[in-house]
Amino acid sequence: MILNMDMLCLTVGQYQTNSYVLFCGKTHSLIVDPAGNAETLLSAIAGTELAAILLTHGHGDHTGALLELHQATDAPIGVHAPDAKLLPVVPHRLLKDGEDVSYGACHVRVHHLPGHTSGSVAFELAQGIWLVGDTIFPGGPGHTDSPAQFAQLIQTLWQSVFVLPPDTQLLPGHGPPTTVGMEAEPFHTFLQHGWGEDAYGNVRWDTQPGAL
Repeated sequence: MILNMDMLCLTVGQYQTNSYVLFCGKTHSLIVDPAGNAETLLSAIAGTELAAILLTHGHGDHTGALLELHQATDAPIGVHAPDAKLLPVVPHRLLKDGEDVSYGACHVRVHHLPGHTSGSVAFELAQGIWLVGDTIFPGGPGHTDSPAQFAQLIQTLWQSVFVLPPDTQLLPGHGPPTTVGMEAEPFHTFLQHGWGEDAYGNVRWDTQPGAL
């Protein structure tokens, strides 16, 4: 699926994960979440210099082609520090909240969004587009493995995502894009209804109170 002239979203791997290929003109590229099908990703960046391979988080369904892609291109791998231990290879760069990662004359900005994993991040593009990994999907937050994780993710969304302009595009790690505006009303309704102390797992904004 072509999102604009400078970005491709390729759905690859066993878990139908969205891998994003960003281009700066015709000379430089960046790959976010190389989930699988290394040959497809390498074909997409042919003729460009791959500046880096970045990860929204370290789960295996987002890293299936990581090692093969690095071996083929020698591009450095970047991940937020808490998720480094989840990777099949030692990363070359530990990403920091608020820093810019350049590819050619272009860049993406790193935003730490803990919850789905401790080291989850989003990458903000200059066009008001955020690549959010598994932090938020259309209709609900990302998967969590404990009530504490779930509470942290909700806090992250409240403080860092739902303060963005309504037309901000959110490109998730699985499934179609959404926007802050499309998610805001059901998110705030969910907050008003509340949830049980043991809430976690795969939650949707329209989940009935007490049914989590």
